Amino acid sequence: MVKEMSASNTITKTVWQYSKTLPEDTMEFLKGIALDYSKVKNYTYNRYSGIKSLGRLTPVFDIMSEVRHSGIRTRLGLPSAYFDPAIIEAVADIKGMWGMLKNKIGTLITANENLSDEDRVYLRTVLKLDKIYAAVLCRENYEMPKKAEGLDLDVERLNNLLRRLTRKHLAKPETGSMDCFSIAPSGYAYRNGAICIASRTAGQRIPLPLKDDRICDRQIRICIKKDYAALAIPVETKIRKHKDYGSTVYIHIGYQDMFTLSNGNIYGQSLDGMTSQETQRLTDKNKGRAKMRAAYKHSMESGDSKKAGSIESNNLGTEKYDRRKEKERAKTQTFINTEINRMFAEEKPERIVITKPVTVGKTKLQSKSANRKITRNFNGYVRERLSFKCQLHSIELVEINSKGTGGICSCCGAEGKRQPDGFWCPDCGYKATISLNGAKNIEKKYNTKKVRAKK
Repeated sequence: MVKEMSASNTITKTVWQYSKTLPEDTMEFLKGIALDYSKVKNYTYNRYSGIKSLGRLTPVFDIMSEVRHSGIRTRLGLPSAYFDPAIIEAVADIKGMWGMLKNKIGTLITANENLSDEDRVYLRTVLKLDKIYAAVLCRENYEMPKKAEGLDLDVERLNNLLRRLTRKHLAKPETGSMDCFSIAPSGYAYRNGAICIASRTAGQRIPLPLKDDRICDRQIRICIKKDYAALAIPVETKIRKHKDYGSTVYIHIGYQDMFTLSNGNIYGQSLDGMTSQETQRLTDKNKGRAKMRAAYKHSMESGDSKKAGSIESNNLGTEKYDRRKEKERAKTQTFINTEINRMFAEEKPERIVITKPVTVGKTKLQSKSANRKITRNFNGYVRERLSFKCQLHSIELVEINSKGTGGICSCCGAEGKRQPDGFWCPDCGYKATISLNGAKNIEKKYNTKKVRAKK
């Protein structure tokens, strides 16, 4: 059983456990649970993701009680061990949806030149208070937030702006995934090398023989594969503290080189090469598959069913394609984790400073290969793993705004030029890679901000 530790000294991570090959009836049972699990989530999305439910998403137990009394659980025959986690997960998704919407509206508020500073204070305050925000959207009476009292405001105009922005950018969540579900601790037990999960019949459980003897006492995520199940198990890992870690490291996270430090050191130098090579392989592979699909369509139209059947069975499957794709992705992820660990071991950082991710102004490129490369970039995964490993090793991770860290010369502060072969400053003649110049600007900006804070 997973050992309980002090929350302040541990961090939760996910490890994967795999079942042995499962019989067909067990696989059908798992698929049925996953299907009903998605139905419960979609029901919750449809009922509680609207503006009238914004102020009542907490506590989630009230929503669980309402959904339970709606009769959907009885109609589906879904045990509570699956039913309750589905609702909790759906409500968490709805909260995340509102969080992203608020961030989007906040960005638009900042960019709106027709708003005064007092207007922005009012709008941002309303966005932070769900009950008032919900009242504004539903045109209900509400008490003016204390932070906005006494401000010179055209409240009706600002409220109409909030309503328009919300209508325009609100997108209700929907789950299309029917190959995974979560199960509460009350819904499973371990017996004879298997995890026995709740069935639709009271008192009966379905055994899933496991390949190892690890056991858990927390909520588990079960993912359905071809003829087996993969279990995502949360475990508590003790946070490590290093007495010899004392430096501050300033990092530019790039696409070609994963990490470029302000001291000139580079980690993950071949990341772009790995992703580009796989992108080209997928491009070539997809071209061949497109030809096969065209040949299949032509054979069907010409009545050559034998040739069409041969093409369908030998060339249009995705099992081998997906397996190779996942293998290459896992290889890249291993490389990223290894390079982060190597950077920690060599730099021994007490603090790491990076820029916040830039998400505004993304556009789709005309080139399919370029779009595929952007889609496959591991920037988000790199940030996620860096954040996790910083927590695991008691390293402070600081994110600063990226403004002024790209096109400015880190040597003299003048506006420079970003060229294909690197960064060049016309004023002082400084030359460096774009990543190194960016890392030095991150260091300069952070230290300037720190000095100002002391004053």
